[in-house]
Amino acid sequence: MSESTITRDFTATTFIVRDEHVFLLWHNKIQTWLPPGGHIHAGELPEQAALREVFEESGLAVRLIEPVDGGQIWGPVKVLHQPVCILLEDIEPYHQHIDLIYFAVTVDRGPAKVNPREAREGRWVDASTLEGADDIHEDIRILGKRALAAAAGQ
Repeated sequence: MSESTITRDFTATTFIVRDEHVFLLWHNKIQTWLPPGGHIHAGELPEQAALREVFEESGLAVRLIEPVDGGQIWGPVKVLHQPVCILLEDIEPYHQHIDLIYFAVTVDRGPAKVNPREAREGRWVDASTLEGADDIHEDIRILGKRALAAAAGQ
């Protein structure tokens, strides 16, 4: 596989925290537990995509956890919300996602309303469930625990 034959899309994924639990969806297409996320649309800022995908897939209103220097204005430019990390994910042969990962907390107590086109169900999991879950991929468990720790300081 050469670099010239690989296609890549930018995506945004958000780990949502409420009451020391992280929200995950059983993804219909991929058949695994994932946080809400999806493609960044043309002309859309990554943080806008993160919030949009959360609402479309879960019905939850969230606030992204701000990094230390997020939202500042440096002269004529604005600092965008910094993702926690950026992952390069193999989706299928010759196709990858450049996935900007965000952490967020819910802004209200409303229930999650899973979009059936995206996921068959959603669940809130705590740190001990993340630690021992064989049905959750390692990267999701690691980032889920990091999201819980980040939200504890909010």
